[in-house]
Amino acid sequence: QVQLVESGGGLVQAGGSLRLSCAASGVIFSIVTMGWYRQAPGKQRELVARITSTGNTNYADSVKGRFTISRDNAKNTVYLQMNSLKPEDTAVYYCNRMVQTMPYYSWGQGTQVTVSS
Repeated sequence: QVQLVESGGGLVQAGGSLRLSCAASGVIFSIVTMGWYRQAPGKQRELVARITSTGNTNYADSVKGRFTISRDNAKNTVYLQMNSLKPEDTAVYYCNRMVQTMPYYSWGQGTQVTVSS
């Protein structure tokens, strides 16, 4: 059974940093593309960043240059380093496996990121 557990969220002031982690179990982690998504109140969930099995990365324009996605296949974990945070980054952040650009598994509980101005 696949399980995705996100952690590392919190309350931070604008300009601050957070590092999110997503631990995956029940999946052959090293061969899959992983993505970080976020959902702000009243908005649709959106893809923030993704990383392929070979380490290629893509970012939403809104976070490019501020966020960095990485992975540790030995730990079955994907990370999202978030710098220069803005109030508009406030959302619940989720990770998921991506298949043909779409999320594949049921969503985990996510981790709340709140950026105060």
